[in-house]
Amino acid sequence: MNTTTTANAVCNTCTFWDKKNETTGECHRYAPQTISFVVDSETKIESRFPVTAAEDYCGEYRAK
Repeated sequence: MNTTTTANAVCNTCTFWDKKNETTGECHRYAPQTISFVVDSETKIESRFPVTAAEDYCGEYRAK
């Protein structure tokens, strides 16, 4: 009987993931995304990396 062990391909084991705390981090696979939001009737624009949960996953995974 053969057994195969595979890595758990989730964000917290990905080379592109920057851990911020025990459950969330930022995905640095691509450049930050531009977002806009309204604060006190003024539109603000920022660039941010997507925040993901440690156990999220995608098709771009690369092991650390």
